[in-house]
Amino acid sequence: MKKIFFSILLVSAAFQLRAEDGHQLWLRPHAAVPVTVVASTKSSALLTTAKQELQQGWQGNAGATVTLTLKKDKAISYDGFQLSAQGVQAATERGILYGVYELLRRQQTGQSVADGVSNPSYELRLLNHWDNPDGSVERGYAGKSIFWRKDSALVVTNRDKKLWQEYARANASIGINSSVLNNVNASPMILSAEYLGRVKAIADVLRPYGVKTYLSVKFSSPVLLGGLKTADPLDPAVSKWWRGKVKEIYQQVPDFGGFLVKASSEGQPGPQDYGRTHADGANMLADAVKPYGGLVMWRAFVYSPNDKDRAKQAYNEFVPLDGKFRDNVIVQVKNGPVDFQPREPFSPLFGALKKTAVMPEFQITQEYLGHAIDLAYLAPMWEECLQSDTYQAGPGSTVARCTNGSVYRQAHSAMAGVSNVGLDTNWTGHDFAQANWYAFGRLAWNSNMKSAQIAEEWLKLTFQNAAGGTQSATAAADWSVKFLTPVTQLMLASREAIVDYSMPLGLHHIMSATHNHYGPGPWWAPPQMRADWTPPYYHQAATNGVGFDRTKTGSDAVSQYHEPLASQFNNPATCPDEYLLWFHHLPWDFKMKSGRTLWDELTLHYEHGVQQVRQFQRTWDQAQPYVDAERFAVVQNKLRTQSGNAVEWKDACLLYFQQFSHQPIPAAVEPPMHTLETLIANDTPPRPPRQPRQP
Repeated sequence: MKKIFFSILLVSAAFQLRAEDGHQLWLRPHAAVPVTVVASTKSSALLTTAKQELQQGWQGNAGATVTLTLKKDKAISYDGFQLSAQGVQAATERGILYGVYELLRRQQTGQSVADGVSNPSYELRLLNHWDNPDGSVERGYAGKSIFWRKDSALVVTNRDKKLWQEYARANASIGINSSVLNNVNASPMILSAEYLGRVKAIADVLRPYGVKTYLSVKFSSPVLLGGLKTADPLDPAVSKWWRGKVKEIYQQVPDFGGFLVKASSEGQPGPQDYGRTHADGANMLADAVKPYGGLVMWRAFVYSPNDKDRAKQAYNEFVPLDGKFRDNVIVQVKNGPVDFQPREPFSPLFGALKKTAVMPEFQITQEYLGHAIDLAYLAPMWEECLQSDTYQAGPGSTVARCTNGSVYRQAHSAMAGVSNVGLDTNWTGHDFAQANWYAFGRLAWNSNMKSAQIAEEWLKLTFQNAAGGTQSATAAADWSVKFLTPVTQLMLASREAIVDYSMPLGLHHIMSATHNHYGPGPWWAPPQMRADWTPPYYHQAATNGVGFDRTKTGSDAVSQYHEPLASQFNNPATCPDEYLLWFHHLPWDFKMKSGRTLWDELTLHYEHGVQQVRQFQRTWDQAQPYVDAERFAVVQNKLRTQSGNAVEWKDACLLYFQQFSHQPIPAAVEPPMHTLETLIANDTPPRPPRQPRQP
């Protein structure tokens, strides 16, 4: 009876909390106290925004005066700022705005407002939207595009403008200063006069929040849109067409940022179609935008089916071109050498390109990490990459330092994240997926931030005091112990749990393409499908073992890494367990560092992943008194689905690999709930599968 009574109390308490649908993100309104804002310069759209944010969100002393000072200082770089309890000083108006948001963030999260300078790690902090002109979003799991739609495509409504303003505000609050509005698998339509009119409308709304507009472009646009016979970058007529198009864009959007280009990759047209190099193509576009201060971001995600190891191809194509790109070209490199897998070693291009600006590209949208269903906090994944030591210029040459200008001089620095934003009410499809948007912005601003600090910030801003009003000290302490601490730990463990129940020990790319990369598919290899789009190409499971041999006697991908990493990765005794099957094909009875066999270690990782998700469910259930009913129920239901998904991954992979290992599943591992035949049957598409395309 006591348990029933307590349960009723918990449910009652949860329903008393203010209903929230997640649309306000980490910018939930607070009861502000009066503040006087004094600016040292005449008003502008950006400064007006900064003043409004202070007046609407001030949590400091009532009647305080805050001074916004626009002044150059050698200690302040890019859009950095100097913060004090009395105000914000910056060299740019955007810096003023970012300083205001930092001041408010510290007030709302209980951090002290100490004097100090905060400079961004990267000059450009961009979201890449894989949005199409018809409103669909490639690898989007949160509804249709916020920028484009199929019906009445070019009509700009007040609802559009309100949504874009909310989006811009969210970005500015975490230091994101640029947005690429459309898919890297670009339609030439985006450069038509009609669509450029809508680009102008979007840019006008984003501008007061300091967010610049960029576009992805199709390399063959001169042919498809301009009627030329060729898109050869060395053809004068092609260069002339691009110069004319660029002029047209800047007439509409004077502060247009530039182009993002996917070329000579996965069937996309590019300079290699004409016997030219990536540098030839990028430089032609860079020359067109340079008079306006524009940039070209040229993606290094290139591979073809004629190489024995897809992971090597970007390095092989781009390293010979080092130093041949214009200084307003930035080569955009995915965090790993294959494709946004749950875990990959860092791309060997980081640090290897010493005379070329390089920018990391991360995937915020969870293409391979459970879409908007599974809870996956990705800051630990990105932190792992950014802090990885490349050794390219000696110890301490981390990926972050090799890409932000600390190790190699480069004219521009940038960090990109593939957006998870859509028309869903809560923007990202999963309330906790909002944390990844937030975390990307915070890490792009400060690549040395710790994932735990970011998680705590986000939880305080997003969930604290959900009932409204002022929390007592006792209530705040209770919330910290019973909500903040356990849910932070849940978040920090969530990505590793997905690695464990899907692709542990360096396994990669073994998902099902039938269901758009959601769920297991180690068997997936339809007839006539190119090998490097199928899981068996990567796991290489056979009776003699499992894993991809990238050692010096295999594909020799290890040689693309600088010593001591090359030797470390090459030796299974020194290769970290998390990358073991990425670099090695090993027998099932290989003895691991734990003393267990590879097979037993693999099974225990899968089991641990399942048990972790079940613990996440218990943690969230216990957090119910501290969460509004709507968001609590949504997250609870998604965790239930994720728990079933984890079991399906575990059963599918262990039963599939057991065919080759001929080893029993250890007693410590929960027996499979499915049969392999049923899982494979459920993965069979009703029609021949479309060849997957991954941006």
